[in-house]
Amino acid sequence: MCFSPEGDLIGGAVVVAIGVDACLHLRKRVEYIPLAVFPLVLGLHQIDETFVWWWLQGHVSADIGRVAMWIYLLFALVILPTLVPLLIYFFMPRSSSRWRLVPFVILGFVVSLILLEAMLVGDPNVRLGAFHLAYTIGLHNGITIIGLYIVATCGPLLACGVRPMVWFGVVNLIAAIILALLCASGFTSLWCFYAALVSGAVAFHLRTSEREHSTLRTSPTSPR
Repeated sequence: MCFSPEGDLIGGAVVVAIGVDACLHLRKRVEYIPLAVFPLVLGLHQIDETFVWWWLQGHVSADIGRVAMWIYLLFALVILPTLVPLLIYFFMPRSSSRWRLVPFVILGFVVSLILLEAMLVGDPNVRLGAFHLAYTIGLHNGITIIGLYIVATCGPLLACGVRPMVWFGVVNLIAAIILALLCASGFTSLWCFYAALVSGAVAFHLRTSEREHSTLRTSPTSPR
């Protein structure tokens, strides 16, 4: 997926469908709403990149393409590193375990600022690569920043202590490292794999937690 405009469009639609499924399994658990809505946003973001592909292929105007590029980059590089740690932080129950996520929240915010400054000072651009889109924003020390980006977005899943989320975090971390090593120029574009994994983790957790919650309520020994 994400190797063509069709891949982005279909992949984004699948991720949106996963988000809809997650929302359908909320069952009045309002504390899960931000986590359930997250896949919807990720899917729409992936669909947005379809317009970047079409611009570079000459199917839509440069104005539409550049707006789509800026939307994609702002969400992927500026919003996401801060949003993911915050979502996991507020997802955790109010207990001493939350302190483990604070470093990731701070790191994500710092990475967002660095990338935002690079985008505003530099001249963001994109070109067609081999089965991916190669974005450039004029960033110095790119490998270091990519490493910190991965820590900020994958670390909270590993540190949260919720088993399904931890396992998806492990898989996601491995995938992100492989993508960064194999194709540094296409990392921003290929991170859609990240979106699919996190969305799957969200839907899986909401489904399993819903079954556990229903079992507890219907158990003869549960309090009434």
